[in-house]
Amino acid sequence: MRAALSRGIAERFSSAPIHVVAAGKAAWMMAMALADAQSARLIENDLAGIIAGPRMGSSPAPDFFEWFEASHPSPDATSEAAGRRALRIAADSHSRGGLLVLLSGGASALMAVPADGLSLADKMLTARVLMNAGAPIADLNCVRKHLSAIKGGRLAAAAGRTVTLAISDVHGPIPDDPAVIGSGPTVGDPTTYADALGIVERAGVKDVIPRHALDHLERGGDESPKPGDARLQSGYYEVIGNRHMAVDGAARAAESLGYAVHVFPAATSGEARNIGAAFAAESLRLDAGSRLCVIGSGETTVHVRGRGRGGRNQEFALGALPVLDGAPRGTVMLLASAGTDGIDGPTDAAGAIVDQTTTGRAARHGVSAAAALAANGAYDFFGPLGDLIKWGPTGTNVGDLHIALLQR
Repeated sequence: MRAALSRGIAERFSSAPIHVVAAGKAAWMMAMALADAQSARLIENDLAGIIAGPRMGSSPAPDFFEWFEASHPSPDATSEAAGRRALRIAADSHSRGGLLVLLSGGASALMAVPADGLSLADKMLTARVLMNAGAPIADLNCVRKHLSAIKGGRLAAAAGRTVTLAISDVHGPIPDDPAVIGSGPTVGDPTTYADALGIVERAGVKDVIPRHALDHLERGGDESPKPGDARLQSGYYEVIGNRHMAVDGAARAAESLGYAVHVFPAATSGEARNIGAAFAAESLRLDAGSRLCVIGSGETTVHVRGRGRGGRNQEFALGALPVLDGAPRGTVMLLASAGTDGIDGPTDAAGAIVDQTTTGRAARHGVSAAAALAANGAYDFFGPLGDLIKWGPTGTNVGDLHIALLQR
């Protein structure tokens, strides 16, 4: 990360002073890497810079950064304060060398400014309803952009000249799509108010989202800057990290432990419980010797129907459990799914692990996989078994990693 940041800044900013906005789940680590790599040459004492994201470790932020401990997955007042400060920094950057944006997944919630006439609650509740309805990230961010005063190219339009270095958690329909990562605050937005309204209608939540948000989408108004907009012509954008980096690291680790490795190259997507079962079944069909590690990555969704606690990685693992239970005689299998950011839904877990002892241990603890799935309560299922993966925030965010280990 440090080398990519250093190269991108040196190539695009020369020796000019810069302003910096770091936003997303990797914001703290990206800002620290920037400070380590470039502060002596590029950053003056009067630099304006913010970090909107979770703090990592005990080290304080560099003096030239103002830290906003904003909220995710739902924005809060600190998220709005960070967004409004980012817009002021962008406007001030006109008289400086430009605006450097260090962007990562989660920025949509961690840096939020409602459009005129809307409240933060309007935006937050609309996003929550769509997430609970299982809307994929591209659809969710399309709606967010049209309820926002900072997303969909609006931050770059306020700044003039921008350089964006991004860590991607976006896997489809266009991999690493700059218009979707963090809701695209520095690139042209190809979507429209009509697109956003169509997403709300197809999700079946038109009568559930806040009235002010629906009125705003129906009324339309000033569109977000589109690709080719003159205000965005001096922008530069580079993705410096994505899911393939995580997969490569996992593959190297597995090979060092003596496993043959098979990688499913396509990004996972769809309903978590169903994709977990399909991933496990496909893994069982592979024939690669006695010790095999199967790796997948991407981002699934959960259609929330119950009131339990959980997240998409926990449901992925729980959905795979019946397949493990039905594995051929003589096959030992373990499956894990976890978010690379260390966070799975509104829980303190990154994901969960299942193996062929899970069902028996669950019965002894009086918990049922079927009941947990019906209630979207995977967290409460795995908790008593000690099978939740708890890393805490990792300082990065490139989507989810799925691992199956098989021994025959």
